[in-house]
Order: sequence, then structure tokens, then C-alpha cells
Amino acid sequence: MVDCPICSKPVLERDINDHIDSACQSYLADQNGSTQKPAAAAAVHSFFQPSASKRSSTKQVTSSPTSSPLPTRNHPEDKIKRELPDSPQLQNAAAPSNGTKRPVEDGPAENASSPPPKRSKTTALQKVAPLAERMRPRTLDEVCGQELVGPNGVIRGLIEQDRVPSMILWGGPGTGKTTIARLIAHTAGCRFVEINSTSSGVGEVKKLFADARNELALTGRKTIIFCDEIHRFSKSQQDVFLGPVEAGQVTLIGATTENPSFKVVNALLSRCRTFTLAKLSEEHIVTILRRALEREGNYEASLVDEELVKYLAAFADGDARTGLNLLELAMDLSNRPKMTKDNIKKSLTQTLVYDRAGDQHYDTISAFHKSLRGSDPDAALYYLARMLQSGEDPLYVARRLIVVASEDIGLADNTMLSLATATYAACEKIGMPECRINLAHATVAMALSPKSTRSYRGLNNAMAALSEPGIAGLPVPVHLRNAPTKLMKELGYGKEYKYNPDYLEGHVIQEYLPEKLRGRTFLEDRDLGTKLDPDIPHEDEVYEYDLG
Repeated sequence: MVDCPICSKPVLERDINDHIDSACQSYLADQNGSTQKPAAAAAVHSFFQPSASKRSSTKQVTSSPTSSPLPTRNHPEDKIKRELPDSPQLQNAAAPSNGTKRPVEDGPAENASSPPPKRSKTTALQKVAPLAERMRPRTLDEVCGQELVGPNGVIRGLIEQDRVPSMILWGGPGTGKTTIARLIAHTAGCRFVEINSTSSGVGEVKKLFADARNELALTGRKTIIFCDEIHRFSKSQQDVFLGPVEAGQVTLIGATTENPSFKVVNALLSRCRTFTLAKLSEEHIVTILRRALEREGNYEASLVDEELVKYLAAFADGDARTGLNLLELAMDLSNRPKMTKDNIKKSLTQTLVYDRAGDQHYDTISAFHKSLRGSDPDAALYYLARMLQSGEDPLYVARRLIVVASEDIGLADNTMLSLATATYAACEKIGMPECRINLAHATVAMALSPKSTRSYRGLNNAMAALSEPGIAGLPVPVHLRNAPTKLMKELGYGKEYKYNPDYLEGHVIQEYLPEKLRGRTFLEDRDLGTKLDPDIPHEDEVYEYDLG
């Protein structure tokens, strides 16, 4: 006979386990050595009872009105409770935790029942993320300024029909390309994988294709691969997407700030739909900044008012990310002592959106050339300053001025070609920043000069004639041919040629065009065209216009 280590009551040694299993209620031994057994136990030891009998015995014990509910026998907390059943700390530890893993605490027992929730890693990452990342739209309705995902947008219609195609999103920075791609995957319920062309190789991409095939075969869920800056992939890297995209194994969403017609291979471009994202207007940026101020309620910046928000929106130049970064900087600066709104404006720096190897490079120089052609010196100076401020090569601008001197001014002022070549030489010799003055001189002079495209159009007419059948290979008239050898002289080359300086005032009757083109003219008499601009009022409308 032994004493129970829990209740200290006498129990036969053979019944000690059953006594503990009965919550110290049965198998108690008296002074005569007899044992108080439950009715269902009979005379057979529990070790020899069948499993069904054991379950029945356990069920009867747990349903007894004098017994308390017991945890599962093999549960680790059961052993702790049997050792110290009256401990309030262990009773709290044995309480259900609703599936939440409880952290280890050394505090008092009264705080153990309601521990503070454990902060997730995602919350910590979101806390250190910049404002532009925290303000990413969570639904398609929150996307601002892009009708493609609006209520009647094309992309939204494709999502609702569960027919999301492979696509190329083309737009400037901060227009929402990455956000829209993530929302497409989230709304369509697809598996989303995001890669960047600057850090992903062909091997990694092929592995993603294999994972996508397995996912589609096992769960039927499609995979959307979002490739940011897809234009930075080489031609061979872009060709890797051809097979999986054409077979529908993956849905490719590529984002690019460059013109996909030049930066994405034609084979991949033909398998994708191209969507152009519009540049955000100033009103759209204001809406986004207001939303950020409402969501970031912990900032109490009195200096960041409606006037400053509109100023930042204009400063962002259609880039939502730039606008949010400027707003975050302004809110941080406003908390400093003795900070004024003017000081905040002076602290902001604007990044000119100009890529010397991208569309901005060609678009700006095209606008500069057309402003010169249109005789608008103000616009020409604006684009000149924009290019120089962005670090454009001044020799590149000077070369374009040489082209303008002959293409657009031409015969109207022959001195402009000399000015243009002199400007190029000046830029080559002195460089920036002084050569900007030479460029401005030539720019204004050419913008104010009369224009003549007579020679330029004449050349174009001659080039057009060469495309006609049988014109490009016409034989040169014999009298115009050169005769450096005796044989050529015997064949009559140059024999009947009339040397013009030998004649009075150089006038001779002589044909210079091939016989098939005789009488045809390419150089026109007029310097400019003959079209009328419908926006210019006619002479009969000028009088009424002046009176009105």
C-alpha cells in the first residue's frame, strides 16, 4: 500500500495509475486492504480490460457529477495539472488559447490570462515602408486616374469575365503599373509571382514556369507572373516567355516605362495586349494626397494644408509616388520647430522626368524642332532649357540646329546654316555651361527667321521619283558622262558636252536629265505649302471677329 502523490490517500500499489486516472476518486484502500473500485471495473485489472471497456470506464468517470472535466490523457498540460492541480498559474496555462501561440511571460499571474497580442512581421514591415508603399490601393475602386480599371474599364471587364490575358502595361513612373498588376491577381484569385528584370535570370524564370504548371495541374489555379521593367530583359530572355504565354500556362503582365514597340520583341508583343496608362493629372494627385492625409491620422501637421497639397501635386508632375514622397517629407519637416511653409517649399527638390535614352529624349527634341519650325521662340527656349537642365548633350542640340537651318529655313536665309555650324563649333570648344548662350542665340535667330522648304521638298520629290518603276536605273546621257580613258573617249563619252563658263552668261541649250525624265521638274517655285489652317479666320471673318 502506498500514498497517492496527489491526494496523499492510501492506494494499493497496483491501483495507483487507475486511482490517478479517476481524478483521485476511486481505488482508495481502507485499513483492511480492500479497494473501492468503480462499478464498471469488475474484478479484472484495467490493464487486462479491452479498450472498449477502458473507454466506457473513462466516460463514466468523466460524466460523474463529482468529477471535473479532464483533459486528454496524453496532453502535456494533463501531466502538469496532475502534479499541481491547485496552482492558479497552471490552471491559466491549461485554459484554451483559441489557437494563438502564447508567448513566454515572467509577469504576475493576473496578466497571464490576457497577454498582449504578438505583433506580426507584416505590420512591422508596413510600419517602416514609405508612405507611397503604405498608400497603395487595396481595391480597383481605389485606383485613381486610370479608366482602364474604372467601372467601365477594359481591364475590369476582362477580370469580371475571368479572361485576364497576358498584357504589357506601358506608362510613366508613378502611374500605377505595379499596383494594377497586383490588384488584377488579387481580384482574379490567381497565384501571383513578382519578378524584376534587373535581378531575375532565365533559370529562375523557367523554374517559375514549372511551378505554374504544377499549380495548374494540382489545384486548377492560374499563375500571374508580373515582370517589372520588362524592357530591360534582353531579346533572348524575352523569348523564354513565348512558349508558356502562348500555351496559357502563365499569364504575363509586363510593366515598362519605355515604348514597347521598340523595347519588347515583336513575337512576345503579338502574344500580349498593350495597355497605355495615362499620366495622372494634377487633380488626381491632389485626390491621392488628400487620401493619404486622411489615412495617416497620426500626423498633426498644421502646415500641410490644402494650398501646400496643391503645390505638391503640381510639383509631382503626374507621378503619384513622387507626390507621396514629397508629402511625407513635408509632414516630417512640419514637426520641426520654427518651420514655415516657405521653408518646406525650399526644401523640396524636383526631379526632372527626362531619360536621355528613352521616349522623353526623342519627344523633347521633336518638340524643340517643331517649335523652331513654327517660329515660336518662347516654346523653343523652354524645350532648350528643359534639355540642358536635364543634362542633355549640347552637341546633340547643336546638330539638330544644323538640320533645321537647311530643312526648315533653307533658301529663305542661307546664313542660318553658317550660324548653325558656328554654334556647333562653339559648343565643342567651350562646353557647358557657357555654350548654352550660343545655343540660345542660334535658337532665337532660327525661330525668327523666314522659312523655306523649297530645297527640302525638291529633294523629296526626286526621291519619290526613284520609287517609280524603271526610273532608278535610267542611263546617264552620254554627253554628261566622264571620259578618263581613251576607250571612253572613242565611245563618245562627254563629246557633245557644252562647258557653260565658255558661253555668254553661261547660257546654253543642253539636256541634263535622262531622256525618259525630260521636261519633268522636282523643284517647286513656292517656298512653303498652299494649305489653309481652318483655325485661322478668313478675310470675310476678320471684320466680324474684330468687332466682336
